[in-house]
Amino acid sequence: MSSFKLYVIMLVALAVLALAIPCSAETWGKWHVHVVNGLSSGRTLFVHCKSKDDDLGIHNLAIGTETNWSFRENFIGTTLFWCYLRTDREEYASFDVFWEEHDHKWLQTRCNWKDCIWTARDDGIYIKNIPNNSDELIHKWGSHW
Repeated sequence: MSSFKLYVIMLVALAVLALAIPCSAETWGKWHVHVVNGLSSGRTLFVHCKSKDDDLGIHNLAIGTETNWSFRENFIGTTLFWCYLRTDREEYASFDVFWEEHDHKWLQTRCNWKDCIWTARDDGIYIKNIPNNSDELIHKWGSHW
């Protein structure tokens, strides 16, 4: 067998082996995103979240309830989820709830590298900064869609 053919066979075998070995949770763990209704008493939150490949459905959340999902980042580093939220007063927000960061780790730091918690309140959308145990206002409600 020529050395070129042997090289190609070894390269293909190595690629198959690399793809077949599961990554550990520490290397490529599962992410969890939560969208919580933290509006004033009695207010309903309409939530519709998606990615390029997955429509997570429409949810009408009562006060204090949430919708959530788990996923693993894709191999090529382009995982993105976004949500459209609307209150019963026709206030809205549309924004990314998860994206892969390659240079800066703004989202990953706040989510403590596993749990992104977004909460809708009367004045806008907050993200939970888990390491600091604080909530940060990220998006104000819009009034027209």
